Amino acid sequence: QVLLVESGGGSVLPGGSLTLSCAASGRSLGSYSIAWFRTVPGQVRKFVAGISQSGGTTKFEDSATGRFTVSGDNAKNTVYLQMNSLKRNDTAVYYCAARRDILYYSETGYPYWGRGTQVNVSS
Repeated sequence: QVLLVESGGGSVLPGGSLTLSCAASGRSLGSYSIAWFRTVPGQVRKFVAGISQSGGTTKFEDSATGRFTVSGDNAKNTVYLQMNSLKRNDTAVYYCAARRDILYYSETGYPYWGRGTQVNVSS
């Protein structure tokens, strides 16, 4: 079993940047595809970005393309979500999730989840 802990959330002005971290313990993240999801009250968690088991493939939902990047550091057993040019509608709770398979865009495909970190984008 892999345990995931997100950090790096906070409040930022529109146009600003944040880097979220997803630190793992219990297993090496290199064996897992890692995805970032986000949710706002009343909505299901939606896929934002992800990185494959090998780290060779990254995927992004349309609104994140060109603004967000996702990367992994095997030595730190951590995956990062770099978010630039943040917009008000990026405000959400962000979760990282892991699965021992290819990247998947639905939350139902991920057995392991962190508890989330809040991102607020406002002026």
